[in-house]
Amino acid sequence: MVQTNLAQAEIGIRSARAYLVQELAKIWKEISAGGALTIEHRIMIRGASTNAIHKGREAVDMAYNAAGATAIFESHPLERRFRDIHTVTQQLQGRLSHFETVGAWMMGADADLTWV
Repeated sequence: MVQTNLAQAEIGIRSARAYLVQELAKIWKEISAGGALTIEHRIMIRGASTNAIHKGREAVDMAYNAAGATAIFESHPLERRFRDIHTVTQQLQGRLSHFETVGAWMMGADADLTWV
C-alpha cells in the first residue's frame, strides 16, 4: 500500500507542477507579446496553483500516515511539514472555495472574482 500511495503522490505532484508551469508559460508568452493579464489568465493561475497546493497536501498526508505514530512528535521531520501544508490549505491561497470560483467561471455562471 505504501508503494502505491508513494507512486500516486509523486505522480500527483508532478502532474500538478506540470499543469501550473504550463499555464504560467502560456500566460507569460501572451503577456510578453503585448497582451494584458485577463480574467481568464487569473482564473487559470488560481485553479492551477490551488490544485498544486492540494496535491502537495495529499503527498504530505500520505507520507505522514505511512510514518505512523512517530510522525506526531516535533522531532520528526514530517510533523512540521504536515502542519505547514495544512496551514497553507486553510489560508487564502489554498482554500477549497477557489475550485468553486474556477468551476463557476468555466460554466459561465456568476463567479465571485474577489480572490482571483
